[in-house]
Amino acid sequence: MSDDDDGVEATGAVRSKLVETKEHWAREGRLLTGNPSAGRQDRLPPGQRLVTNWPVLDLGVQPQLTPERFRLRVDGLVERDLRVDWAGFMAEPQVSFVSDIHCVTAWSRYDNRWDGVSARHIAERVRPKPEARHVIFHSHDGYTTNVTLEDFLAEGVILAHSWEGKPLSREHGGPMRIVMPHRYFWKSAKWVRRIQFVADDDPGFWETRGYHNEADPWAEERYSD
Repeated sequence: MSDDDDGVEATGAVRSKLVETKEHWAREGRLLTGNPSAGRQDRLPPGQRLVTNWPVLDLGVQPQLTPERFRLRVDGLVERDLRVDWAGFMAEPQVSFVSDIHCVTAWSRYDNRWDGVSARHIAERVRPKPEARHVIFHSHDGYTTNVTLEDFLAEGVILAHSWEGKPLSREHGGPMRIVMPHRYFWKSAKWVRRIQFVADDDPGFWETRGYHNEADPWAEERYSD
């Protein structure tokens, strides 16, 4: 498999006004309360409000990605590259997690059930080298985001293909997306085609546009300093 998008078509275009607006939010510190939680005593992070629906947020591009066209590459500083199609992905050990969503735009949704493959299992399969310290997610819409290896290996991080017992819809990142419940949801990349283990950090789409590199909701790490 090559480094490109494997011929997967996409509809729409990046919404430049949306990007500009969110960059403006970062500059002005929109939604910051200035009262980060001490640890994680509260289930609801500061500045968040509960919702019961699941809002759709993306850059304006939705890849025409089906299970038949799905390919995932895991590589970089690993002992063994992993490349799987949909059948191979579904043949990996399956797990379920229930976790909350915390979006940087200030909404949270409790008790989401995810089914998929745990990030820890993926790491066991590829065996990151000692110098690997960070993980980069590459998506079919051109989106990237970065996390530490520690974050990737955290409890509850999953390569999810189902939500509430049903396959993920395309608008929510189907057929597979990352779910990283202990970070703001922009770290939970949709339509992932490549997971890359690296030594040096490489800030992604929003991280280079004023958003915080770590994105801890309880510390209210919405934006960079």
